[in-house]
Amino acid sequence: MISTHWLEKRKPYWTKLEALLNQSAKDGLKSLTRSELQELSLLYRQTAADLAAIREDRGSVHFARYVNQLLVRAHNTIYSGRRASPKTIFSFFWDTYPSTFRRNLKHCLLSVLIFLVAGAVGAVLTYQNPDFKVKILGPEMVETIDRHEMWTHSIVGIKPLASSAIMTNNMSVSFTTFAFGITAGVGTIYMMAFNGLKIGVIGMACHLSGMSLQFWSFVAPHGVLELPAIFIAGGAGLRIAQGLLFPGILPRRESLARAGLEAVQLVLGTIPILIIAGLIEAFVSPTGLPIPLKFSMAGALFVLLAAYLFGLSREPKPAQS
Repeated sequence: MISTHWLEKRKPYWTKLEALLNQSAKDGLKSLTRSELQELSLLYRQTAADLAAIREDRGSVHFARYVNQLLVRAHNTIYSGRRASPKTIFSFFWDTYPSTFRRNLKHCLLSVLIFLVAGAVGAVLTYQNPDFKVKILGPEMVETIDRHEMWTHSIVGIKPLASSAIMTNNMSVSFTTFAFGITAGVGTIYMMAFNGLKIGVIGMACHLSGMSLQFWSFVAPHGVLELPAIFIAGGAGLRIAQGLLFPGILPRRESLARAGLEAVQLVLGTIPILIIAGLIEAFVSPTGLPIPLKFSMAGALFVLLAAYLFGLSREPKPAQS
């Protein structure tokens, strides 16, 4: 258990680190002297070790959150001074992004829960009242489903154009879901709920028309990438909402700024995922490939994505002071 004496002893070092970070944020790293830069680096390593110790004490959760946010800010400040390079970009996607995702897993899971609940509601309402689907999907799409036809055949003839439009739309949905976090999460929750409701309505409408296999074999190949990316964007929006509504011991502005930094990292990492999903949705999903092959491809892609987000990178070990 962490003692009060130990916390009081370490607080001045955290305060000094925060002061150096504030100075560099205001005037840039060049405003720091050589000795201050060395001190910044030393305090960063010491704070990493402090965080490892604090995390062992469940009673110090507020301090753990503060020190973790301070450490993230210090990391970004120190490494922002480096010129962008292919190695830096590779490091972000290989190590930083999966780590950021895992730190914010609870927000992403909440996003998934909202989506699934809304999807179940949409399916139930459509089953009980088939006319409900017209209000959500519009008469043209409903007529296509009632004729037992997929509405995706037009994509096949204009694959490159369709791929570009799909990517643009998916990124627009993701960025809007993320940005709506500033509405205290209300907008983010609405976006996740509406998209979940729509999927539930389409899924049940296709089921009632005997087209479930056609529909899910179309969705599966790209959906295993597209939907997780949207869930992550939703998690990013909820992370902003948390920083706004629950600042803890931080000033609300500072809490929001730090939450926003992690949220931006989360949503930036979804861009390549959505690009790949858009290519698959245009060039693979609407084609006549055997249905078992489509589901097998979906399963393989999902395993690769899960391995990337949960298994490839390792959390950096805190340096010993």
